[in-house]
Amino acid sequence: MHHFRNALIAGLALLAAAAPLAAETVAIRAGAVITDAASEASGPATILVTDGRITSITPGHGAVQADREIDLSGKTVLPGLIDLHTHLTGDPGGDFWKEAVEPEEWGVVVGAKNARLTALAGFTTVREAGSGKETAFSLRRGTAEGLVPGPRIVAAGPALAIIGGHGDVNGFTPEVNELLDSGFTCTGVVECAAKVRLASQNGSDVIKITATGGVLSQQGRGLEAHFTPEEMKAIADTAHSLGLKVMAHAHGARGIQQAAEAGIDSIEHGTYLDEAAARAMKANGTVLVPTLMALEGVSEGLGKGVYTPVVEDKIRAVQPLMASLVSRARQYGVTVAFGTDAGVYQHGRNAEELALMKKQGMTDREVLASATTVAAKVLGMDNQIGKLAPGYSADIIAVAGNPLADVTVLEKVDFVMVRGRVIE
Repeated sequence: MHHFRNALIAGLALLAAAAPLAAETVAIRAGAVITDAASEASGPATILVTDGRITSITPGHGAVQADREIDLSGKTVLPGLIDLHTHLTGDPGGDFWKEAVEPEEWGVVVGAKNARLTALAGFTTVREAGSGKETAFSLRRGTAEGLVPGPRIVAAGPALAIIGGHGDVNGFTPEVNELLDSGFTCTGVVECAAKVRLASQNGSDVIKITATGGVLSQQGRGLEAHFTPEEMKAIADTAHSLGLKVMAHAHGARGIQQAAEAGIDSIEHGTYLDEAAARAMKANGTVLVPTLMALEGVSEGLGKGVYTPVVEDKIRAVQPLMASLVSRARQYGVTVAFGTDAGVYQHGRNAEELALMKKQGMTDREVLASATTVAAKVLGMDNQIGKLAPGYSADIIAVAGNPLADVTVLEKVDFVMVRGRVIE
């Protein structure tokens, strides 16, 4: 009997340990709330958050059942922002040869620093657009489990590239190039389909491809298409069959057009976009992620010995085109979504992209939508993020002023909550 009683007590203790603690309910007292970029700012309101989700939004600051309150009564509260193109695991300017001397694990350390900076800048979800094999996936888990303060991470992992193309290793001796190979280059339809499946197997949330040459690679050979149309179509079809979207780094107009015609979901950068490319994007529902801050970042490094001569030449060639990119795309009805290429400039400056988009003819409301509802839709997560509503993730930021009247107020964010956790 004595043994039975001890076993019973031990059993009950185990049950108690296994039972989740009662979820804390937090009441956020907001001065005004913008629930959606399409709505106006409300008057004072109370947002209740339990277990990482919004449970209610009610007018006024009346009595509520909550474990604690957060006073944002002097602020405008709105959905956290979404950056569709970041590289958390890197910082700007690193010499290309550092690939040969820095282990991939170092990227997780750098990424932990940058995840927090990005969240504090008001970005509660980011798409990680190409990183070392496991670095972004480790970081994704770290922020999901609350071990690392930072945004929700939708991660691509290593980009698919052509051999020797942008996204592959360049600039070393052949033996070193081979040693540093990511294992994600492909030639031909069969191999490219296989590499999409490999990325999926290893945990990619989205497939990133370098569809054309790039500005920052040690590869001076053109910014046009790197894959054949058949290879691009194989990549898009295979990814879609697995329920994954494809994001394509693309600069040259024909490379952009080819990617859109292949069914790739978004074009990142899109520098040389012309009418034919824009029409192909519009016809296929392909979204443009312009990354205007990338050019700001690299332009700040010109003439300082940061970049090799081959790269400096490419930067100077693309500079004049970025100033009209968004207006060119919108002229043909292409959807523009928010993404910055953070990592090419210093992390934490992501919101400076908003003013650059506005400068090209977008209204404050359109710019805010591009970084909330439009970006959420691109991720296929528009039922979870991008708005404040019951059932949505508690991804909440607060600023002084009204971003619908002046989107640049988002450059200074006063409060950030990601998945119900306040980022300090």
